[in-house]
Amino acid sequence: MYFVFMCHDKPNAQKLREETRAAHLEYLYRFEEMILAAGPLQTDDGTQMTGSMLVLDFPDRKAAEDFAAGDPYEHAGLFERVEIHRWKKVFPPGV
Repeated sequence: MYFVFMCHDKPNAQKLREETRAAHLEYLYRFEEMILAAGPLQTDDGTQMTGSMLVLDFPDRKAAEDFAAGDPYEHAGLFERVEIHRWKKVFPPGV
């Protein structure tokens, strides 16, 4: 089942995000087969990252929560809040 992760950075956390980005990406590669989509949230002008949005396939909520807890961004204290939502993909069909 898919889970959507909406991760919102703390204010003025761009430097912390940049410092921990390599570790975060390395962590994501461990889950590459489970990732439907992932990427940063940005300001409207695209100059700053403000969070992350990911969609991953996990067998249950516990696995999704464990993934979120293991993210180096989480360990570094980057996020102000993380929302995890179960998600059903309906469109486009068959993709």
